[in-house]
Amino acid sequence: MTAEPSPAERYAAARARTTRAKADAGELGRFRTLLDFELDDFQADACAALADGHGVLVAAPTGAGKTVVGEFAVHLALAQGGKAFYTTPIKALSNQKYHDLVRRHGAENVGLLTGDTSVNSDAPVVVMTTEVLRNMLYSGSGALDGLAYVVMDEVHYLADRFRGPVWEEVIIHLPDHVQLVSLSATVSNAEEFGDWLATVRGDTTVVVSERRPVPLWQHVVTAPPEAHAGPRLFDLYAGHVDPTDPGPNPPIDPDLARLFRTHGRSGQGRGPDRRGRGDRGHRGRGARSGPGSSAVPQRRTPRRFSVVAALEEDALLPAIYFIFSRAGCEGAVEQCVRSGLRLTNAEEEAQIRRVIEERTVTVPPEDLDVLGFWQWQHALSRGIAAHHAGLLPVFKETVEELFARGLVKVVFATETLALGINMPARSVVLEKLVKWDGSAHQPVTPGEYTQLTGRAGRRGIDVEGHAVVVDHEGLDPVALAGLASRRLYPLRSSFRPTYNMAVNLVGQVGAARAREVLETSFAQFQADRGVVGLAKQAQAHAEALEGYQEAMTCDRGDFAAYAAIRRAISEREKELSSSERGARRADAVASMEKLRRGDVVEVPSGRRRGYVVVLDPGTHEGGFDGPRPTVLTQEKQVKKLTLADVPDGVRTVTRVRIPKSFNPRRPDARRDLASSMRNALGAFSADGGSGRAPGRGRRGSDAASDPRLAELRAELRAHPCHACPEREDHARWAQRADTLRREHASLVRRIEGRTGSIARVFDRTCEVLLELGYLSGRGAKVTVTDSGRRLGRLYAEDDLLLAECLRQGVWDDLSPAELAAAVSTVVYAARREESESFVPGGPDGRLARALDATQRVWSRLGALEEAHELQVTRPLDAGLVAPVHRWASGRGLEAVLRGTDVAAGDFVRWCKQVVDVLDQLASAAPRPAVRAAARAAQDAVLRGVVAHSSL
Repeated sequence: MTAEPSPAERYAAARARTTRAKADAGELGRFRTLLDFELDDFQADACAALADGHGVLVAAPTGAGKTVVGEFAVHLALAQGGKAFYTTPIKALSNQKYHDLVRRHGAENVGLLTGDTSVNSDAPVVVMTTEVLRNMLYSGSGALDGLAYVVMDEVHYLADRFRGPVWEEVIIHLPDHVQLVSLSATVSNAEEFGDWLATVRGDTTVVVSERRPVPLWQHVVTAPPEAHAGPRLFDLYAGHVDPTDPGPNPPIDPDLARLFRTHGRSGQGRGPDRRGRGDRGHRGRGARSGPGSSAVPQRRTPRRFSVVAALEEDALLPAIYFIFSRAGCEGAVEQCVRSGLRLTNAEEEAQIRRVIEERTVTVPPEDLDVLGFWQWQHALSRGIAAHHAGLLPVFKETVEELFARGLVKVVFATETLALGINMPARSVVLEKLVKWDGSAHQPVTPGEYTQLTGRAGRRGIDVEGHAVVVDHEGLDPVALAGLASRRLYPLRSSFRPTYNMAVNLVGQVGAARAREVLETSFAQFQADRGVVGLAKQAQAHAEALEGYQEAMTCDRGDFAAYAAIRRAISEREKELSSSERGARRADAVASMEKLRRGDVVEVPSGRRRGYVVVLDPGTHEGGFDGPRPTVLTQEKQVKKLTLADVPDGVRTVTRVRIPKSFNPRRPDARRDLASSMRNALGAFSADGGSGRAPGRGRRGSDAASDPRLAELRAELRAHPCHACPEREDHARWAQRADTLRREHASLVRRIEGRTGSIARVFDRTCEVLLELGYLSGRGAKVTVTDSGRRLGRLYAEDDLLLAECLRQGVWDDLSPAELAAAVSTVVYAARREESESFVPGGPDGRLARALDATQRVWSRLGALEEAHELQVTRPLDAGLVAPVHRWASGRGLEAVLRGTDVAAGDFVRWCKQVVDVLDQLASAAPRPAVRAAARAAQDAVLRGVVAHSSL
């Protein structure tokens, strides 16, 4: 006999019938007939809400099919005779989505706008980067007429520290009648984000799906102790665990646990003949080799090519193999090729070569060698490729196409591939669970792990996906199981008012209304909600302080007063120490101010320790940190010395003659001068040593002779609590009370600071703009000046710095090539510390003078921002000045990149950004000559591989 369904089951069945009825009716029904698959429940729910006139937020795993909801919005717009904009965070994804929509709706109905690309921009459906839509909203573009739907793909990008604010600007400023479709990765606070969307956009339906359409199995691959055994793939979870719903901290596979428990780790298992670029092959702690090695069998990290071979044997290719290093990705490709690994047959290799030929036909033949084309093509023909930001865009696009067609079987990639580009695989491999964040190695977070492994399992192709972690030093399978089973990916706003945003808002709605608009941001929404939790913390602090006060009570006297004297002594000692450090700093600066060209200098401490010869004393760059001399090291490298490099100052020991014709860019000239320095140092040593020692005569205040410190110590000894036998016990409680009191005060300030925090930053931003003349007036009568309107057309990250350079005319006399080079200093940010850059035209040339003036503008702007407690505009970086100048002057790619550490792909990417800024200058510059130079510079930079790269 069949049991009666429960009320919950009857409700679910009724809801399913309603959803199916809606899915079969109207435009949604017609849309379904165009699909070759059935809609999942979350897709049907979201589309039904959209058809009913609601905005929707869809949060679902990578590969779940969120974009179907965006495509339904496009279908609705065309059916209703309206417009739809489909926005993406990156140009590559815009290009991909454009081609997808063209295939469905025809080229006449779909356009593309990505800043430097404009195709059919008046079409009813336009794909664009989010920044393009933001710029339209501020300029009041006529393209917004008739706009009915906006799809924001990858909306979780609003957490991005640099570009995230653009998403919030668009959401806030879109006209009320526009329906918003927000597509996000699975985030743990989707409901909070949905609540905010409902606040600023009106009725918004939140649809969350945590179910992956293709189940994901978790594995660890390790090289077993046996010397000649191949890698072995272990399941991560125990056999009874459901991989689709493992729960928190699931038990791990007993075999894997036994292996880790009984076998230690040896080295990385890479012999010297197997190493390639980016493969250091170090040995783990405790590893031994040769006679006397441990009798206990030890695990080894499997070689990259052997992991790929094992995946091929288990039919787990194609795979994305994440290595958090560009050099590591290139090294892995090299190792695989050198090992003889081949993943393609003759027919696939022929197809690959045809695609390569079609894709790279625009690359100038003379550039093929410098781009590493032949090695890249050889690896691709074997089904092996790398994918990272340093790769030439046309190479990256070729890899993406070949991988999508199943011709490339393994891609070694950095984490940039985890965002945006649609490149699903059967397996995803993670080489390590730590990555470099720009300042330190950090563990991969649960959200990052989910994002990276989310590409495993191709919908409609694979019945299951596989996430594989390579055994490595420090890997803990229990911790990995906890990481893989958690779904913590909170969305945190990175919104902040910018100068461009401020002038545009004031120009549109006035200063008072602009403050109200900014207070509707998701950042302020989260801050206000967070105040509740902070208030509870503050209450707990207050209660704990009462207990601490009672515990420090002393029957000899007022222990709080005694503790205050102890703190005063500690603070005075710190002041004296700081004073001494200041004197030491002044001595170091004085030693650098005495330097002359040709001095051979001893750097006694710091990261530049050793001997250098001074090429330029750098006194013209003096400031609080003193001169920044340019020097040649014993390793023949040209560097800048800063106070951080020489905390104890420098000592001139001898001198050498530097020829007037000396060119630091020539290796032979650097070699000869370094040789002269060595000879001079040898003579100096034989002579017994002589030279000018840096000033060391100044001393800070001595703690032993400071009268104030002596007075405080006497007062401490005279206090009655000093003789208390429980004095140190009371002191510990007093210290805890003082620490908690400071924390409490900080917490109260945070609570006060969060309320209206965004509006206060906006006020300070406007104060800077008023002081510089971009705004005028006071209070409700603040208006935008002509300079402010020009600033409103500059959307680059360093908008105000660009505006100031234009307003002050520092770039007025530059040629197109020089202007492009000057712009590069504002755009470029080196990935690592680089050697001193060469400036075309020499230190007294027109470009060098313009760069010095640009540096002075940045310095004054930074001081103003500090005074108004704003985030300081990032420093200029001259690392790309010479390459951009050479490129804009018509030189070939090999000549441009020779002697630099800049990868071809990076160069193209930075050139694209230079072109974007030049385009803005051509519109915003106050003087016709600069506008003309900017347009000419655009044409000069946008050529060759730069022009033919669509990213």
